Amino acid sequence: MWKFLLPFTAFVALVVLFAFGLNPKRDIQALPSPLIGKVAPPFSLTDVADPTHIVSGTALKGQVYVLNVWGTWCVECRVEHPALLKIAQQHVVPIIGLDWSIDHEPSERDKARQWLQQLGNPYDAVAFDQNGRTVIDWGVYGAPETFLVDGQGRVIYKFISPITEEVWQHEFLPRIAAARRGAV
Repeated sequence: MWKFLLPFTAFVALVVLFAFGLNPKRDIQALPSPLIGKVAPPFSLTDVADPTHIVSGTALKGQVYVLNVWGTWCVECRVEHPALLKIAQQHVVPIIGLDWSIDHEPSERDKARQWLQQLGNPYDAVAFDQNGRTVIDWGVYGAPETFLVDGQGRVIYKFISPITEEVWQHEFLPRIAAARRGAV
């Protein structure tokens, strides 16, 4: 009897696991972030364009802002870039770029400058994360990832994948409006 019950139980467990994992209604961008509802990790990094200028989260306190993690090495970041340029033209909230240097080389700063000169700069400021510590603190899985931070400095939304104008309209703008009303 036990010979048959144990394999059957294992089979049922696998079927349930696969059914959950292969659910077509599951949102693949909805990876839960432990930061949602918590104070955003502090950061204080040099600016890509001007290494004497510091970009920090504390300077943004009291403002709703977007933090967009990108890198010159990231193909999907290039896909996302035109949408960011259009979104930035709306001047809804400050958009802070976080340039993630995966090779930890100072030359990444020059590559990032070139990227922004060639493709346009949608950012109000671009922090340079040369050692990758800040992206780890923010729990970034891969670029691009975009965070929405409320005026109290709490992360209220995280989007994984290239942001589009449709995502901006349907996911970000309602949350920005709610954050400004204090109804997050």
